[in-house]
Parts: sequence; C-alpha cells; structure tokens
Amino acid sequence: MMRLVSFFTHMDISLLEAGKAVILGVVEGVTEFLPISSTGHLIVAGDILHFTGEKAKVFEVFIQLGAILSVVWLYRKKIFDFSQGDASLAAGWMTFWTKVFVSFLPAAVIGLLFHSYIKEHLFTVETVALALIGGGIVILGVEAYVKEKAKGGSLHQIHHMQAFWIGMAQVLALVPGVSRSGATIMGGLLQKLDRKTATEYSFFLAIPTMLAATLFDLVKSRGAISGGGDVIIFGIGFVFAFLSGMVAIKTFMRFISTHSFKGFAWYRIIFGTLLLCAASAQIL
Repeated sequence: MMRLVSFFTHMDISLLEAGKAVILGVVEGVTEFLPISSTGHLIVAGDILHFTGEKAKVFEVFIQLGAILSVVWLYRKKIFDFSQGDASLAAGWMTFWTKVFVSFLPAAVIGLLFHSYIKEHLFTVETVALALIGGGIVILGVEAYVKEKAKGGSLHQIHHMQAFWIGMAQVLALVPGVSRSGATIMGGLLQKLDRKTATEYSFFLAIPTMLAATLFDLVKSRGAISGGGDVIIFGIGFVFAFLSGMVAIKTFMRFISTHSFKGFAWYRIIFGTLLLCAASAQIL
C-alpha cells in the first residue's frame, strides 16, 4: 500500500483522483451497452465526485475507447471472420459492414453539424433527467407494441432499409440521457428484429459510432491532457472501462435471453425523476 501511495505521489496523482478514475471507468463500462445512457450517468457521477471541467470531459471521452475495445475483444471472431480465407464468408461480412455504415451515417452527419451546440447546451443534469424519463416511456411503449413478434434471427438477415431506420433511431442518442444502445436496440425491435439480434447489432454499430465520436472529441480537446499524471489517470479509467464493459456485455446478453427491457425502462424513469428532484433542490 505504501508503495502504491509513493508511486501516485511521485506521478503527482492522489489516491482520490485514482479512485475517481476507477469509479468513472466502471460507470462507463457498465452503462455504455445497457439502454440507460452512459453519458447521462457520467455527467451525474462527475458532478457527485466533483470531477468536472475540460479535462474531465476529455477523460470521459477517452475511456469510451476502453468500452469499444471490450466489444471488439468479445466479438473478435465475428468481426474478423471475413479475413479467414472463405470468399463467400468474406463477401457476406463485407455486405454486413456496409449495412453498419448505412446505420452509422445519419448520426455521424447530424452529430458533426450540431456537435458544438449539443456540447454547450444539452450536457446538463436537467436534460439527462428528462431524456431518461422520456426514453423509459418509449421503451415501455416499444415493448408493448412489439409483444415478442420479432422476425429477424440473424445479423445477416438485416437489410439496408432496416439498417437505415436503426441509424435514424441512433440520431436521438445525440441528446445526453437518451442512450445510444437504447435507441438502436429499440429501433431494431421496431424493425422486427428479435432482442438478441437487435442488441448484437447495437454492439457492432457502437464500434464505428463511438470510435468516430471519441477520436473527434479527442482531437478537438488534445490540449487538455498534460503530464504523466494525466496519462496514468486516463489509463486507469480506460482499463476499468474495458474490464467492466466485458462483464456488462456478457451479463446483459444472458439477461435479455429471458427478460424484456421493461426493467431498464422503469429504472430510467425512477432515476430520471430523482435527478429532476435533485436538480430542483440544487443538490446537483
């Protein structure tokens, strides 16, 4: 323990800062792929931990790379199947990735156009709270509408028009608190995909979407990182986002095999209501 304290002291890092990095890394990894909004939870967690400011925003963006890596690692066999030498398999997966690109484009274009406005005006506790509540209500509505009548049972059966509408659903996730995974999974259910297929497609769509958004933000904010201390803190958050992301994905896939998304909807509504009360009382 003394050696750990000595190391952090030498790197001009306090154990408190390292602890905050661990907590935020876990929050990112756990919430990124669940339909409950990782951005919303990070905003709230950052306020509670008094981890705010430009450097905190860059940190929250950077640790998303850890979450992305957890998807790539867990689905590496499917992602890289096209490189195994089977021409027909390669063609099928190239076609699949063109569909992912179709889904990626709407949010990429609109996000690029309105990036600055969203960052300046929508990253608030009140926005997150309202989006959580609204998203919860939408999930309940979608669950009532689909009623287990989904058709699709394979990622390869998704066609380009389905991919486009899932991409349009992802645009809603530009609002903090909506949840990228929640929007894309609900979009998939509305396109008659079953829960497993809609969720896995959301994971694959996360790779280009999160990678592009993360790199864009990091390039714009590259001046906010300075010194070895920042590198260590960012690294801690990255590692814990990666590890917790793998656990969350595996647990989530087992959960949805026997459960609906209604529990997440009620969590969103309750959490969002509590946030609104906290914001009104100026606690957050």
